[in-house]
Amino acid sequence: MIPFGFLEFGLKDLFETLIIAFVLYYLYSWIRGSFAVPAFIGLIIIFAINVLVSALGLTTINFILRRFMDVGILALIILFQPEIRKLLYRIGQNTNFDRFFGGIESESVIEEVIEAVKNMARTKTGALIVFAKSSTLHDLVDVGTKIDARVSSKLIMTIFNKETPLHDGALVIRNDRIVAASCYLPISQNPNISSVFGTRHRAAVGVSESNNVFVVVVSEETGRISIAFNGALTSGLTIQKLRSEMELHLSDQSENREDLSFVSEELELK
Repeated sequence: MIPFGFLEFGLKDLFETLIIAFVLYYLYSWIRGSFAVPAFIGLIIIFAINVLVSALGLTTINFILRRFMDVGILALIILFQPEIRKLLYRIGQNTNFDRFFGGIESESVIEEVIEAVKNMARTKTGALIVFAKSSTLHDLVDVGTKIDARVSSKLIMTIFNKETPLHDGALVIRNDRIVAASCYLPISQNPNISSVFGTRHRAAVGVSESNNVFVVVVSEETGRISIAFNGALTSGLTIQKLRSEMELHLSDQSENREDLSFVSEELELK
């Protein structure tokens, strides 16, 4: 034990302090850029005011603030409900269970998607393609149009053709199969997403915020290729860069790269 004035600080205390610091840093990284930061600061200010009026003996104000603080926990749950849901999703889907449920895409699937994306980017055909693990997105697939077909570039381009009824929405690929099309995804409320990105890109970010998925987007306005993963968006990819990202996150080779299928690197929002 190391004495610090009237305190004694040992290895156990150091270990506990490091854990608390890590949790606080993770929580800050989690809520950074969202409305939760100013809301949390507001709650801290209210708590500080409560302490101040209590010390000054302002009983009426203190009574009102105490009644407010009594429901503070419930207010936090309601206020941060979207962030709490995303955090629980992230914790639950960062486990190793997906190892046992498959969801790794084969090289032929990747090549078929790349061929379709290349053609759709050239013709400025909007597309939203979601690669899902076998244990995710059941709710979104159920409300979409079920297909259950082999992945092929021609089928993907047909689905996203503006003249077809399935082009509006997302296409979901799971276990080397196109399982559904015209699936509507949750829209991200992240204020850091640039205003140049429309609903399709915000939907890509939204579904990746709360699900362990990899999303490919083709812009209908510019033909620009983007990807969304782990709640972040990277835009302006070349076909070569898209192939490397898909191989990193989706192919069988990714299991041999220090388990990068399950430890994601944060992509910078552009």
